[in-house]
Amino acid sequence: MRIGVPRALVVTMAALFSGYIIVLGLYAIDIPANPLPVMIAMILYALMSTVSLLPSGPSRMPHWMAASNVLVCILMPLLVTPQLDPAREGGLGYSTWYVAAIGTLMTITSTRRRHSYAWAGIVALVVQTVIWGGGMGGVVLLLGTGAIGSVSWVAVSHILSVAMLKASRDAARFAQAEREATDWQAAQEAHLYERQFRLGQTGTMAAPMLRIIESTGGELTDEQRQECLNLEGAIRDEIRGRSLLNDAMRREVMAARRRGVAVTLFDEGGLDDLDDRSRDAVLNTLAEALRTTSAQRVIARTAPAESDIAVTVVGLSPVPELAGSATAADRYGSHGYDDAGSGYEDDEDDEEVALWLEIPRSLSAAPVSVPSSAPTSAP
Repeated sequence: MRIGVPRALVVTMAALFSGYIIVLGLYAIDIPANPLPVMIAMILYALMSTVSLLPSGPSRMPHWMAASNVLVCILMPLLVTPQLDPAREGGLGYSTWYVAAIGTLMTITSTRRRHSYAWAGIVALVVQTVIWGGGMGGVVLLLGTGAIGSVSWVAVSHILSVAMLKASRDAARFAQAEREATDWQAAQEAHLYERQFRLGQTGTMAAPMLRIIESTGGELTDEQRQECLNLEGAIRDEIRGRSLLNDAMRREVMAARRRGVAVTLFDEGGLDDLDDRSRDAVLNTLAEALRTTSAQRVIARTAPAESDIAVTVVGLSPVPELAGSATAADRYGSHGYDDAGSGYEDDEDDEEVALWLEIPRSLSAAPVSVPSSAPTSAP
């Protein structure tokens, strides 16, 4: 964020004032002994004023331009003062126009944030005026020619430029702090909403079973205990498999668990950029695969966002000759989770792939399904 006066207004005012100074110099052109050097000084001043006030380019003046302005400020007195008599009767009038010209040019330079160059030009003006006037007479000339006014212009320009630059930096910091505060507040509100949503959803899912537990004093049947484990899996799905759930998926996942199928859902953000229609098409395809599979263990995982595949599904079943030695509940646990609750137990040596399904992000391509005994691997 930058605070300042509109550049067009500053350029217009400076251009008008520069032109006015040249008009004053032309008005007093009969005072110098030789007007030619004075005209050359006017041309140099007009040229550098025009270059310095061009609306294009950066707001901070380039070094070469600032140095050229200082050089012109040194040359103008050397061209004009030899043609003037400091002791002239009636005073010098507007023939000392170059003093105001130097003050204006150095003020422009200072405004464009080249303060050291501006002060260099002003110091050159003061030194040249003192030398030209000869000691104490030069000090008097500083007042008579208006050199003190030029010093004041540059000083005011310097102070205002520094103050406005500091104000711009402070405003930028405040704006950044405001954005960060807004982001923090939005994040806190999102966390609060998510927490309330999760609590409400968990309460809705668990409330019926909690009422049963309360009414029976905790004495549950085996079927009710299994249903508690199924509800735990459903709550876990809402946390780590959220984008893999819609109404159809919730219904089919619960039905699969009630059939004894161990289901794991991993949401890694691969569906975040899909619109609702495309996402529902993918999830409905996944729900249909869960409804029809004969696998005893199903793992569904979202693919990376840059992939053409949306979801990869692997279904595992016991090797036929070992099927009689252990049931799915014995091998996967009664609800499909290990003791730490972090995922399914690895028991892959006795399993074969019963389902391999890759659901594309765009369902214009048919899902790839490989219900074969491919080498066992879980996504």
